[in-house]
Amino acid sequence: MAHETMNVVIVGHVDHGKSTLVGRLLADTGTLGEGKLEKVQEVCRQQGKVFEYAFLLDALEEEQGQGITIDSARVFFRTALRDYIIIDAPGHIEFLKNMVSGAARAEAAVLLIDANEGVRENSRRHGYLLSVLGIKQIVVAVNKIDLVDYDEKVFRDIVAEYREFLAEIDIEPRHFVPVSAREGDFVATRSERLAWFDGPTILEAVDGFTKQAPESELPLRLPVQDVFKFNERGDDRRIVVGRVEAGTLRPGERVLFSPSNKVSTISTIEAWQADAPSSVGAGNSVGITLSEQIYIRRGEIMSHLHAPPQVSTKLRANLFWLSKKPMQPGKRYKLKLTTAETEVTIDEIHRILDASNLDASLTKNQVERHDVADLVLRTRVPIAFDLTAEVETTGRFVIVDEYDIAGGGIVREVVSDRLEQRRLESRIREIEWVRGDISPEQRAHYAGHPASMVMLTGATGTGKHRIGRALESALVHRGHRAYLLDGKNVVLGVDADLAFDDIEELVRSFGEVAHLLLDAGNLVISTTNVIGLSDHLAIKTQIAPFDMFVVHLGPEAEGLPEGADMRLDPNPDGPHDREVNQITAELRERGRLLMQSK
Repeated sequence: MAHETMNVVIVGHVDHGKSTLVGRLLADTGTLGEGKLEKVQEVCRQQGKVFEYAFLLDALEEEQGQGITIDSARVFFRTALRDYIIIDAPGHIEFLKNMVSGAARAEAAVLLIDANEGVRENSRRHGYLLSVLGIKQIVVAVNKIDLVDYDEKVFRDIVAEYREFLAEIDIEPRHFVPVSAREGDFVATRSERLAWFDGPTILEAVDGFTKQAPESELPLRLPVQDVFKFNERGDDRRIVVGRVEAGTLRPGERVLFSPSNKVSTISTIEAWQADAPSSVGAGNSVGITLSEQIYIRRGEIMSHLHAPPQVSTKLRANLFWLSKKPMQPGKRYKLKLTTAETEVTIDEIHRILDASNLDASLTKNQVERHDVADLVLRTRVPIAFDLTAEVETTGRFVIVDEYDIAGGGIVREVVSDRLEQRRLESRIREIEWVRGDISPEQRAHYAGHPASMVMLTGATGTGKHRIGRALESALVHRGHRAYLLDGKNVVLGVDADLAFDDIEELVRSFGEVAHLLLDAGNLVISTTNVIGLSDHLAIKTQIAPFDMFVVHLGPEAEGLPEGADMRLDPNPDGPHDREVNQITAELRERGRLLMQSK
């Protein structure tokens, strides 16, 4: 049976014994192969040098001539439990860039501290390094314990001081281990000289790391690449295509699309000129059909109902910045995560690490080239993602500035935003909703259009209500099932027993009424006159899985507010034929209107 493989990074100052420790691990586990250790020792004798285990990684020309070709950046060794790839971090910039991009993902780390020097600034910097990479499985090796005469007090003092520091950056190490890499004490074997220590050896501690589950055993994640529709010969199938990044999918399974909260069932797995497989696992591209023809878009992530991805407009991330132009708060960038794209800005900067020297700053207000920032990003619209530690592929992203990739990052935490509870309620409602025999897709077919909502936003006096009335009239006269939902009617009816200042409940009730009208297959038109300008985003979340098209009324100088799809600058007193035609043309372009005008 093949061994599993784990990536472990070794971090520490150049003089703290990294190469000696790795050399010991290679020699003491028998990984070098027969005769290779002796060849290096013979080279040392020929050169008049005292042999050191670090020489196994030095790639001296004489060693290469003897057939010793060990790559000091990626070293392999094996235990009875698993195979290991040891990743050295000789250049912080290159290492961090690779870690953030996924080229060399470490699942755990061994961090070295020199017992003779104690906890120095470099020790703290390397702790920061692991923190920004989100590596939680850590063993601290207090090396060169022989240089302090195997003194237990020296070891305990280092443990107390460094554990306190690590707690400040949210790291709880698995073990602190006193070792002498040069002498071999507690690297792979125990030592009487450290009889006072009852913990594991480095090798036992590394074998105690938890291996991440194989991608096929992780929760299902299929980012939607596209949706194909075929119209020839009566073929009206919609084929959802994408790459299964994690988990396994099968026909008959109920699936959820995030962030829209739309639910359906996998009907078939499509194959080109081949028999359809019974299942598709991680790493494979696939096309599927759904039993209900729901309207979904590129960028959604398909999952099983019981294990969905995170959804938020805020995420805490570690970002490696590559661009010569610094990343600045207030500026809008494009975030690309799997197949999704959205505008993103800096919401909060926690800490910035200079990758060239690992200096940490808590006061910098912009991210400069080769900086690694621990920050919170805020997206323009909700986006689906995972924590990198849980599902790697859907937890990595890139930042684009204009047309250039300016940085890359990993998601460490989901940050709650004000709509988190509404998203949860909407998801539960969609999963548990009791439907009749007429599906939303059938209603859309008979009505000639999918159910969706048009929300008119803007300051008082911009003509929102008048344009809403004109839009309803125009759509109905063209044969569409449109309805103007005035918030005042909800307040006077459903909310008649509520205090008018209970805006949270007023907005919630308005959203539920809108959802019922949408579930009946209508085009719902409304304004923010009663619910408030900022609360249309709450309504947009609440009516999911139905779509909202937001039209903002106001001068061009105001720009396009958050969550808006279109901006108009009408004459408040009318007439509003031009605005109505612009809105209906955009609705038709986006697939919200399918029926031809009557």
